[in-house]
Amino acid sequence: MSKMIPSPHSLATGVGALPGTDPEVACNDVLAIFPRFPYVPTLPERGLLEGIVFNDSGQLPGRIIKNDRLLYDSTADNTAAMEQVYMDYVEGNYAPYGFNKEYSSGFIEMMTHDLSRAMVLKCQVTGPVTFGMQVVDADKRPMYYDTQLADMLSKMIALKARWCEVEMKQKTGVAETVVVVNEPYLASLGSSVVPVDQDTVRTGWEDIAARVEGGLGIHCCSNTDWQFVMDLRPSVISIDAYTTAKEFLLYADAIVTYMERGGVVAWGIVPAEYKIFATETPDRLYDRYLDIRTRLCSRMPEHLFDAQSLITPSCGIRFADRKGAIEIMQTAAEISRRIRKEKPVQ
Repeated sequence: MSKMIPSPHSLATGVGALPGTDPEVACNDVLAIFPRFPYVPTLPERGLLEGIVFNDSGQLPGRIIKNDRLLYDSTADNTAAMEQVYMDYVEGNYAPYGFNKEYSSGFIEMMTHDLSRAMVLKCQVTGPVTFGMQVVDADKRPMYYDTQLADMLSKMIALKARWCEVEMKQKTGVAETVVVVNEPYLASLGSSVVPVDQDTVRTGWEDIAARVEGGLGIHCCSNTDWQFVMDLRPSVISIDAYTTAKEFLLYADAIVTYMERGGVVAWGIVPAEYKIFATETPDRLYDRYLDIRTRLCSRMPEHLFDAQSLITPSCGIRFADRKGAIEIMQTAAEISRRIRKEKPVQ
């Protein structure tokens, strides 16, 4: 069963994708800027298989890639392959669900580093909602709308998440891990246009949480039903605080309760899109973060907010070159340094 992670005390880390194609360069940049709380970068510019959903699809029964689209072959008999996923889940056999360099070169590279001095190492996997809503069958129906396929997806992703955390601890020597489930499609909760069933989401989350033994988080860079997300009790909730802080803070009482029980909010206060980032300054972003802090600390102790917060870019960095990505990450690190200096750890 997944657990809460140690309080990060306003350290900084990153989120998902970086520009470029060299995993060694990407990992070295991450470790230079976020040595205490590094993360595994993904490099979608290397090719289709390193993009979101594709990079977690290697073990998907009935997988077809056609015209750069990932599809589910509902015309084939995938029974045996699906039964194998279920059997592996029941038996805890996560070994076949790992990454290789073709799908996650950044993960493979990060495993070559000694991270025994880091507090936590973070990686991401595609969540079952986002996976299942993006992959369609022969009738162009999302996999997630088939109850059995949605159930199988959550179990497949659970096994991949378990493999990730075991690999991270064994290969890098890091003390703690957190696997963040990337779920932008949680924005569909409550939608009448692209509906997502809450019970299916909850059951899928519980499947993953039952297999993961370290930290397990959720990243959603859109607005959603945050009360529902917090009720899932993830270790980390990663949000686009630059864009959606106003909506997130509508749930202030629930946020306080969540942080009181050990939950961490990763405040994505630094815009990940370079064109927007270039219009800001570190001072303005720091003030923006302090405004969030002030509003919540009218309901909770400052030391609790600081202890249970991370500072991050708003999402993965795609629309930038390496120099721009470094600037974005360094700004998150600078905000972290300022808050930790001006509001020392108690």
